[in-house]
Amino acid sequence: MSRICQITGKKVITGNNVSHSHIKTKRKFHPNLHTKKFFIPEEDKWVTLRVSANGLRIINKKGIFNALKEASAKGFYKA
Repeated sequence: MSRICQITGKKVITGNNVSHSHIKTKRKFHPNLHTKKFFIPEEDKWVTLRVSANGLRIINKKGIFNALKEASAKGFYKA
């Protein structure tokens, strides 16, 4: 399973480890993902999502139904 948030679309990005002597080596920055189950009362069903911490805040603010609708419009979530 890929490390992509299904609400915000955040994914792994690359960068550099920079040592004290300024030698650079490649590294990865992983999003803060959690696997959570949510109940959608409009559809009367449970759905399991991999969401980032920012995605959880969006779900708390907008509600799960509206967050999933916007995420599927952007192509992050496929029902």
